[in-house]
Amino acid sequence: MADAKGYVSFVLHAHLPFVHHPESEDYLEEEWLYEAISETYIPLLKNFQKLVDENVDFRITMSLTPPLLSMLDNSLLQRRYIKYLKKHIELAQKEIKRTSYDSRLNELSKYYFDRYSNDLHLFKDVYNCNLISAFKHFQDIGVLEIITCGATHGYFPILYVNENTIRAQIGVGVQTYEKYFGRKPRGIWLPECGYVPEADKYLKEFGIEYIITESHGILYADPTPIYGTYAPIVSPNDVIAFGRDIESSRQVWSSINGYPGDFNYREFYRDIGYDADYDYIKPYIAHNGVRVHTGIKYYRITGKTENKDYYNPRWAMDTVEKQAGHFFDCRQEQITNLSKNMHVPPIILCPYDAELYGHWWYEGPDWLYILFKKIYYDKCDYKLITPSEYIDKFPEIQVSTPCRSSWGANGYSEVWLNHANDYVHRHLHVAGDRMVELAHLFPNEKNKLKKLALNQCARELLLAQSSDWLFIITNGTMVDYAKKRIKDHIGRFTKLYNQIKENCIDETFLKDICKKDKIFPDINYMIYY
Repeated sequence: MADAKGYVSFVLHAHLPFVHHPESEDYLEEEWLYEAISETYIPLLKNFQKLVDENVDFRITMSLTPPLLSMLDNSLLQRRYIKYLKKHIELAQKEIKRTSYDSRLNELSKYYFDRYSNDLHLFKDVYNCNLISAFKHFQDIGVLEIITCGATHGYFPILYVNENTIRAQIGVGVQTYEKYFGRKPRGIWLPECGYVPEADKYLKEFGIEYIITESHGILYADPTPIYGTYAPIVSPNDVIAFGRDIESSRQVWSSINGYPGDFNYREFYRDIGYDADYDYIKPYIAHNGVRVHTGIKYYRITGKTENKDYYNPRWAMDTVEKQAGHFFDCRQEQITNLSKNMHVPPIILCPYDAELYGHWWYEGPDWLYILFKKIYYDKCDYKLITPSEYIDKFPEIQVSTPCRSSWGANGYSEVWLNHANDYVHRHLHVAGDRMVELAHLFPNEKNKLKKLALNQCARELLLAQSSDWLFIITNGTMVDYAKKRIKDHIGRFTKLYNQIKENCIDETFLKDICKKDKIFPDINYMIYY
């Protein structure tokens, strides 16, 4: 990498809230995981393998968050994913018969049948239902860097009212990573890129070297960084911060002129779950009969009209090639201009939600694959790099304190603290204070039942703190479910808290919630001490 004038670093944030309902199969929210596996995680893994097989030297960084790791490792959810695939294969088979009247539609229904059948084969026969090992393999051979996140994606800029709660989010996040990857993480994706200087000491305590922040977290740092977001900064507490590059982000993210909006790409919102005859589609939608996405989508974006044209995978791949070329040329121009005025090679940091690639932007994983091949084979002055490799190569870093920030709307905390969800925080803060109180009242408890209850309190608190519930309430999607989850976890926590203090633990209740909220089996409530 010595001859590069600059570097590009892709960081994909793979995260979903912990959704696990052994008591019922009626929760639609469980399908968030299955959609992400089929549309994002398996396509990425397949393309990583293709690049390795073709001897393309590439680098990519991904956060695999503790809730996502816990779900991928859950045998019930693995079995339900297989059931989900079999149902989709059955529907695609029916679609092949139903669409025989139209050759273009028929070709697409065969495409979906092949795709879901291939997912089933890969998941069961190639990955042995273990996607964590599949990602770990690429980390072990040096092309993927996996970083961690807060235990349940708790939002630090509000949680820090009680710093012990931030410490636990970081500590449990690091412990979960070590359990699955057999090493310490060097980096962390701060939940929602939410930065507060108060978190630095806990990041250091658990061995975190660097964080991913939003652009203005760097641009408004104190003192002002000489190179803006094009080089990392290091806080006075010795935590290195990388900031999102605005220009490359806009090209992918923008809803107006971003790549995913191209008319040749698959339309996310037109799905046979809504279009097909009701009696025909009924077995494949929600248990209560509500129409939902099935994943089988026949249309391309086409334009702002109901008269959408059929999706053409070949046209979509032509567009992928063009757009990968455009991104490639833009980074070349950007790095050529920047490198003239910098004494270290610039780094263009490109952080995105992983689910953008495949789930929202169906062709995204193929775009990455083609882009990575271009960067390897075509003439350019830059290379792909991970943040860890960059700081190892260029250890001289300007000291500056990042500013409080997030990547939510308007850059601060209004997504997670507004009139729609502000009532939640007082309950989270009270529960956080009570958890610390329990750790001090019962240090290193020896009684098995009480210890089990104390550890379950820690789980319930962490699950209540997930920033996803606040985000969902703000966005107005699945609001009832998000509110139910907050209420359930705070309710379970409070009931256990009172039972522990009164020394009358309801064993049946405790066993029931341990089964439902089956996350962090090795947690130790003393992390709150």
